[in-house]
Amino acid sequence: MQVRTLKLKNVDFGRQWFDEALDHWDYRDFKNRPDWRKAWISFDCALYDAADDRVYLGITSFDSDIFKAYDRKTDQFVDLGYCRVSGPFDAKFHRSLCKSKDGCIYAAIALLHDTDSYMDAPGSPIVKYDPASGSISKMAIPVPHAYIQAITLDDEQRMIYCLCFPPEKLASYDLRTGKTQELGLIGPGIGGMVQSENIELDDTGCAWSGWGLIRAWQYAPGADSYRLCKYDPNQQRIVFYRNGLPRPDGQYGTVRPEAFFNFHDDFMYASGANGSLFRIDPETGAAEYLFTPTTDRNSRLSSLIKTEDGVAWGVTGREGKCEFMCIDYRKGAFEKLGPICDEEGTALWQCHHIVHAGGGVFYVCENDNPYRSSYLWEITVDSA
Repeated sequence: MQVRTLKLKNVDFGRQWFDEALDHWDYRDFKNRPDWRKAWISFDCALYDAADDRVYLGITSFDSDIFKAYDRKTDQFVDLGYCRVSGPFDAKFHRSLCKSKDGCIYAAIALLHDTDSYMDAPGSPIVKYDPASGSISKMAIPVPHAYIQAITLDDEQRMIYCLCFPPEKLASYDLRTGKTQELGLIGPGIGGMVQSENIELDDTGCAWSGWGLIRAWQYAPGADSYRLCKYDPNQQRIVFYRNGLPRPDGQYGTVRPEAFFNFHDDFMYASGANGSLFRIDPETGAAEYLFTPTTDRNSRLSSLIKTEDGVAWGVTGREGKCEFMCIDYRKGAFEKLGPICDEEGTALWQCHHIVHAGGGVFYVCENDNPYRSSYLWEITVDSA
């Protein structure tokens, strides 16, 4: 395994997060500090396009500089001209880059601003970028004043499904007609966020997410309040399941889904509970616990990518102790390939998204590093 870091920004912030920012900052503090605003970035999502051999990148930036590409031919980052359409509340493409059969890339904007800016911020539009011409534009806003954490594209139906926050809602945008629609509420606003990092389609075109209970008369919604749901376009409604992902320790309760995956084997999969993996029956919503790759420290499993050999690849661990791994999801087995550090000994803080560029080459989006600008990581595996 060979590891290389690709640095769009490279500023060391030392202990500024812990000494100056943690529990003290608000949105305006980051906007008013040029070094924080411009260089304290994260790589949140990626899309590899074989047509031009570029990795398109969604970036967190308080400077609204949120869309770049890494050109593999020139080994350089490329500015895609997002400044032509950017607004002051445009903070990141979180998990929202989709390539359509029309050749264009669609995205949506997530937020960093606080509740007091809700009415000032217009809400996230759908963003359209044409790699052939370089044109970029903003389309309709599905939910006014609300922003979008993730999108998924049903290219056959020409429908984009959106995971909004705040409030936590599902919405849709019809690429054929330009019509937007609120599909329903999934988050009650109590007990924390219920949605996952992404929204994923199953093989019947249903869009999967999590939802949560309110549980009036209780001070908290309870141990089993995290549930599974899907929007079914055939029924034109959200199907709310009464069950969720089971606790790995077998105790009563459910865990919040971190991400959803479709490997096209008649099941859905989800991660949660310190980076555990679960298998879901897409008809009944029944979930089965498979394994937890890392049990001795904090971990996550925010992204998996399936390669042509039928194996899924991802990153386990977090907080600078991450390992690359492959997963045989059919057998419920995994193998760790080793820690992720570059030649200088710099360690990956945590993985937010991963894409495969063919030939055993993967790109990992690092996010939320409290010490320095986050990097894009290139990992080459001989056996992939």
